[in-house]
Amino acid sequence: IILGAHYDSVYDCPAANDNGSGVAALLEISRLLRTERMKRSVRFVAFTNEEPPFFRTDKMGSFQYAQVCHQNKEKIAAMICLETIGYYVDEPNSQRFPHPVFGLIYPKTGNFVSFVSNLQSHGLLRKAIGSFRDTTKFPSQGIAIPASVPGVDFSDQHAFWQLGYPGVMITDTAFYRYPHYHEADDTPEKINYDKLALVVAGLSRMVSHLGSTSSLK
Repeated sequence: IILGAHYDSVYDCPAANDNGSGVAALLEISRLLRTERMKRSVRFVAFTNEEPPFFRTDKMGSFQYAQVCHQNKEKIAAMICLETIGYYVDEPNSQRFPHPVFGLIYPKTGNFVSFVSNLQSHGLLRKAIGSFRDTTKFPSQGIAIPASVPGVDFSDQHAFWQLGYPGVMITDTAFYRYPHYHEADDTPEKINYDKLALVVAGLSRMVSHLGSTSSLK
């Protein structure tokens, strides 16, 4: 299992949420699981070159990493991408979507964490969000949709999808909710630390469960 988060930022952005929150979660989950003994190995990987001008090119750190894994014929059962996970609000209509039809299905209040995958990774998505919900009382939403829908492939899981590996992005939905996305005011006081802590604790239990599950399909 690969648990990854990108540590680069766009120019002139403090990047507290995008993606300091993801990197902080990566480090904390590694600490929480340091004594765990699981059936699967878990790698904690911080990627560079996720942001422009490298975004969605073969210069992305995650693509370079996934390519080496593929060349070495490594058996990656899951790639879990932590992408912008620290902003939660309870105001009505604080959540936007890439298409109006999603607003008919999913909450319009931006207080949930989202699990997103392409269609090929729907089995992993189901296992991941199911495990999170079994142990964590925090609002969560999951969706498996074509990677062509805007935003679905906007992080490092895209690189692994390109090489045939299943992957899930876990996110607060970034620019569909966070008004400071890629701005100079993406600063630490914007993070909801109490809710981020709940999410991270739940994700650590999720990773532990996935690491001990025989099948992730």
